[in-house]
Amino acid sequence: MWAQAVALLEEAEGLHRRFFRLALGEATPVWELPVDILEDEGGLTIMAALPGVSPEAIRIEIGSGIMSIVAERPMPIGPGVTAIHRLEIPYGRFERRVELPPGRYRLEHEQVANGSLLVRLGRRSE
Repeated sequence: MWAQAVALLEEAEGLHRRFFRLALGEATPVWELPVDILEDEGGLTIMAALPGVSPEAIRIEIGSGIMSIVAERPMPIGPGVTAIHRLEIPYGRFERRVELPPGRYRLEHEQVANGSLLVRLGRRSE
């Protein structure tokens, strides 16, 4: 039984490291969420996994070849909770800085749906 518990903990820690790596160099804990970046002739489409984060809690900043996604996932614990049996999803403030391909971009569209943030950046004329 102990070996099974250790194996489950190792698996959970591996998944946690894979999807939410602790960013170094920040004064407060900051979690890097996974992102996909796709490019076409019109610009970039960026998708970030943000389950449990409300659209109002997300801030997007673009500048100097970097796009930053800053948000906060509140702890879902309310009054009356007597025990926590497992917490694997990171909570609190987090930030992800994504280096953009060369070029100048403008934010065209952002949408939160099904636990994902979808951002469309259009190319700006030089």
